[in-house]
Amino acid sequence: MRTRKLGRHGPEVSALGLGCMGLSAFYGPATDHAAAIRLIRTAVERGVTFFDTAEIYGPFANELLVGEALEPFKGRVTIATKFGFRIDPEGRQVPGLDSRPAHIREVAEASLKRLRVECIDLLYQHRVDPDVPIEDVAGTVSDLVNEGKVKYFGLSEADAGTVRRAHAVHPVTALQSEYSLWWREPEEEILPTLEELGIGFVPFSPLGRGFLTGKIDENTQFDASDTRNRLPRFSAEARKANLSLVDVLTALAAQKQVTPAQLALAWLLARKPWIVPIPGTTKLKRLEENLAAADVSLSAADLRQIDAAANSVTVQGERYPEDMARLVRR
Repeated sequence: MRTRKLGRHGPEVSALGLGCMGLSAFYGPATDHAAAIRLIRTAVERGVTFFDTAEIYGPFANELLVGEALEPFKGRVTIATKFGFRIDPEGRQVPGLDSRPAHIREVAEASLKRLRVECIDLLYQHRVDPDVPIEDVAGTVSDLVNEGKVKYFGLSEADAGTVRRAHAVHPVTALQSEYSLWWREPEEEILPTLEELGIGFVPFSPLGRGFLTGKIDENTQFDASDTRNRLPRFSAEARKANLSLVDVLTALAAQKQVTPAQLALAWLLARKPWIVPIPGTTKLKRLEENLAAADVSLSAADLRQIDAAANSVTVQGERYPEDMARLVRR
């Protein structure tokens, strides 16, 4: 597995990371514990050194899983986790955000224990809290860095202005946001800002929450607990309309003798050398498929062809319902 530097001053990590969220939550029932441990450790064996989790995934279950799976590899891997949501005393997510300095500290201390580490490699603010100045957030994480409890500071789904304000207080190592061939909004302001400031970019859902793999169509039935049931872009009508994009990718992938998923990931890797996608999966077969994308080489002509084909398709459906959309780009 090739490696990349996550931003100008960030860590050296595998070109593709592993998003661990789906092993515990949001895409149906949690994966069998032993199988999830095996998948994470197989990723390490295949050269993955960058793993993404958060306290809200479960809540708590995913951090506990990642901590157990990666404990034997301390010092060899980079683990990213996040703070910023509200969780009640019973361990259930409740509406609202919380990035108050005292809460950031509480979450960091708890995450250290669940991840079984002495220092959090990369700590993201999960969503921008409108009630807490970003300067206070950055200042609190800066204190944690100085105390040796955190190495690097990151943001998730923040707008360009917020990134600049945070970066002025403490260097932002990485921004995590959705980015793929069917969600290219970051190209407008986010990518130019990150390039200017030397900040790495970590695209989540780089395969369009599975849609770009070509394994989902308008007849696909998701588990009742699957968050895609709430997303306008995953209504049956939108999926049917959006299959035209998958058809385009499938045809282009066939020319390169790769899968649509591998083409979509290779396209992201070719965008910038400081982009590190974090596709998630619960299946070893899909893990192997995704990681092979790091070896797919795309020429300038290939990239022009992919861009032209993708730009010929208008993706249908909003990315999030209104209540979720309010939490991004602030």
